[in-house]
Amino acid sequence: DQGHANAHINLGICYTNGTGVDQDAAAAVRWYRLAADQGNADALHNLGACYANGTGVVRDIAEAERWFNLAGY
Repeated sequence: DQGHANAHINLGICYTNGTGVDQDAAAAVRWYRLAADQGNADALHNLGACYANGTGVVRDIAEAERWFNLAGY
């Protein structure tokens, strides 16, 4: 939790997939957000996907579009 965006997104992916940890979509979103706050484009995209699909958050298409736009999509 000290500014390591790549580590944060990797932890998000682990929680998304249940790799080495219990699968936990809400935890994945927390880790993606930490990486996104550091400008990590993959994390921005993954947050968009979470909002688009309602994975770990309430489904919100407008919020998904916002994250996708920040990611450059």
